[in-house]
Amino acid sequence: MSTYRLEDLAQYSDRLRTRQGEALNVRFVEPGDTDELQHYFRSLSTRSRYNRFFGAISELPKGLLHDFLAVGERERFTVVATRAVDGFETIVAEARYALHEETSTLEFGLSVDDRWHGHGIATALLKNLECRAAALGAQHIFGDTLRSNQTMISLARKSGFAFVNHPDDWKLVRFEKEIHVAPKDIPCASWRLAALSRQAERPSASA
Repeated sequence: MSTYRLEDLAQYSDRLRTRQGEALNVRFVEPGDTDELQHYFRSLSTRSRYNRFFGAISELPKGLLHDFLAVGERERFTVVATRAVDGFETIVAEARYALHEETSTLEFGLSVDDRWHGHGIATALLKNLECRAAALGAQHIFGDTLRSNQTMISLARKSGFAFVNHPDDWKLVRFEKEIHVAPKDIPCASWRLAALSRQAERPSASA
């Protein structure tokens, strides 16, 4: 299990930049984000929601909304990328990831507000997810997408992922990548510190 305590999660916020240099804050979702998170998903285009959930939904069903907000439960985490829009913190992207400790893999899915496509937000968020995967000790990171989702496929290809057939659904394609980075070399500062802290907490072989 992860050594992160829920009350400590707020410290793991990252400041990213879009392709145009616009500032983004990436943080774990909070209970107070419930309405804004629903508004975010309702505002996505029908195609974007279908690509994200592989089905037609207009908003997060109650059970799925609970899962999105239950940060850290069963090693599952939700992060939102926000920026100031007209003076208000606004969600412009989200990602959900899960650590499969038995296989040392991290699975993820993400979406970006249609109005912010083309700004490089997905690329920046994916790089941040790779940092989080490395900090959790994952050796592989992977995601699934519809074969028709050329935007996600292009992003994964440009980010160095390899493609394989999905084991259970012919309509999906899986993209995966090995993680070869030591804790001290993780490029995201907060996650480098988190990884080094976890490493220091492990009992030594001679203990």
